[in-house]
Amino acid sequence: MAQGSDSNDTSYKSPSPGSRPSSSDDVKKVMRREKNRIAAQKSRMRQTQKADTLHLESENLEKENAALRKEVKQLTEEANYLSSVLSSHEPLCTGLAPQTPDLLYPPHQSSYHRQHIAVPHYQR
Repeated sequence: MAQGSDSNDTSYKSPSPGSRPSSSDDVKKVMRREKNRIAAQKSRMRQTQKADTLHLESENLEKENAALRKEVKQLTEEANYLSSVLSSHEPLCTGLAPQTPDLLYPPHQSSYHRQHIAVPHYQR
């Protein structure tokens, strides 16, 4: 007998469509494709959810950034206002000692300063 012609040889499978091993291979192929399709669908859903989550997080961070920028602007305006009040008060203040490097603004010695400084509360 020639090699490959033995009917008991299991290493070679006939590609004929009617044979039983081929149909079980087709079933396995269909099952594998279905499983892969479901896995791909789940992967796309996870990717979409991740993109949606990132989009919402981005929007929230932009809102927070805008609120923080507004707060910085308000605080800068308040600091500028208070600096101008202090600048206009310094020439009138008789209780200030000469400035030293250790103390930029030494404590006042009298209660006079608290009485004549009218600083309105800053509106936020």
